Amino acid sequence: MKHKQEKNNQKVLLISFIIITVYMIIEVVGGFLTNSLALLSDAGHMLSDSIALGIALLAFKLSEKAASSTNTYGLKRFEIIAASINGLTLLGVSIYIFYEAIKRFGNPPEVATTGMLIIGVVGLIVNIIVAIIMFKGADTKDNLNMRGAFLHVMSDMLGSLGAIIAALLMIFFNFGLADPIASVLVAILVLRSGYQVSRDSLHVLMEGKPKDISLTEVIKILKKEQVKTVHDVHLWTITSRFNVLTAHLVVDGELTVYETDDLLKEIEASLEYLGIQHITLQIESKKHYHTDSALCEIKIEKPDLHAGHNH
Repeated sequence: MKHKQEKNNQKVLLISFIIITVYMIIEVVGGFLTNSLALLSDAGHMLSDSIALGIALLAFKLSEKAASSTNTYGLKRFEIIAASINGLTLLGVSIYIFYEAIKRFGNPPEVATTGMLIIGVVGLIVNIIVAIIMFKGADTKDNLNMRGAFLHVMSDMLGSLGAIIAALLMIFFNFGLADPIASVLVAILVLRSGYQVSRDSLHVLMEGKPKDISLTEVIKILKKEQVKTVHDVHLWTITSRFNVLTAHLVVDGELTVYETDDLLKEIEASLEYLGIQHITLQIESKKHYHTDSALCEIKIEKPDLHAGHNH
């Protein structure tokens, strides 16, 4: 089921990449011909979309590579790196739009509004089609890589809508500031999306706890009747839908190997139900040194920079 979903994700990304890239070229040309910042900013965002979708495609391909002696988890983490790149490009695009819009507030240029309106409408239709394809065929909820790509497309849809509204305001009310105002509003939305994707991907890269799994619930499962104490609990995410847990369990030293094995199977089944796919549990007796804290309290000492030097 998971393999099928990943294949669907790749197929959707490829179709979306082709559609977005072709129309991005059209919108860049149209933006220069009409002298519309709203269109050019939207085209710039579509360029970032095209790059984002390409990176997302590459990430899926690389993540399929098997584990090796060099990369024991394979290259699955590249999906998260791709998501972080997508988030950063969104932030970069929003900052550029802000910069260009500020310059135009003081001196709004002439804009070919009819051409801007036509290109904006076509762009909106294109983005709606791509968004529907991605929403129906891909995992845009749990896969961070796909969510980043989907947010790019959704933000671009808003960019096209902003260009349409700006063109209508200029056509019917001769409101020249509508173009930079629409650009700023779109930039704010793009900035929000970029922040969310960057924050979530950074959380994974920093090996933070999966947000949908309660550490309290995990420790409660680990503390079965036969378990005396639990310590050195580590819970993190390798990539979307691939969570990892390691922990040390202190048990009665009189338990047999078979009894311990049954205990581990029971605990692992409960943890897998929570959404933890890779589990490593170390069994210890009460004689083994450990702290009373469930979390790891190991402190990394700073190296002595003066060692071996004569003064």
